[in-house]
Amino acid sequence: MLLKDKIALVTGAGAGIGRAVAELYAQQGAHVILLGRTQAKLEETSDLIAVAGGRAIILPLDLENGLDRIPAAVMAVHERFGRLDILVNNAGILGTLTPLEHFDTVLWEQVLRINVTAPFFLTREFIPLLKKSSDASVINVVSTVAFKGRAFWGAYAASKAALVNMTETWSGESPSLGIRFNTVNPGATRTSMRRIAYPGEDPNTLPTPQQVAKVFLYLASHFSHTVRGQHLNAQDWLQWPL
Repeated sequence: MLLKDKIALVTGAGAGIGRAVAELYAQQGAHVILLGRTQAKLEETSDLIAVAGGRAIILPLDLENGLDRIPAAVMAVHERFGRLDILVNNAGILGTLTPLEHFDTVLWEQVLRINVTAPFFLTREFIPLLKKSSDASVINVVSTVAFKGRAFWGAYAASKAALVNMTETWSGESPSLGIRFNTVNPGATRTSMRRIAYPGEDPNTLPTPQQVAKVFLYLASHFSHTVRGQHLNAQDWLQWPL
């Protein structure tokens, strides 16, 4: 039970990698807060966790249009748990794969709002609760295109590059915060977003979200207590023994 009695909040927990991470955290003893915009999907994740003997609560929140509700969410977590040990900023959208010359302005703002602005506000507002943890860990989900721009990946690539930079900035400031900040690049994973980006790809050739979730457990556990400001590739951790 690597996360026994830890309090973890996972965004985008209704499906894909977010759901897999939430399930693994609960399996390892954490009490998981499931944040996402679709209540029905969050309830599905919660039910899966409960059936397996884990603990979870749902926190429906639209990260595009509900940023003003984040302080109330923080207060709810404070009243129930008094602290936060792990924050996984996983929620994100792809937007569209098209030349920047033709990229829709409204969609650009939407992608940046969900992929960059929301993680910033969530992290900033949860800092007081993270400071109450003995080993707080913030994990931001990025992408290969965050480190080298790729034609047609437009707002998604730009947003993930910004998230990498923001993580490094948080980490540089972390000595005064007592919080670890790192990123995870899931790589090619069997998710709905991957299917949209690569419609001709055979998903059965890709690792599952459950396999990719291992690195998130590592970064949330005591094994990584000295790891700060690092960018980990999930594909390198598929064989990590739990």
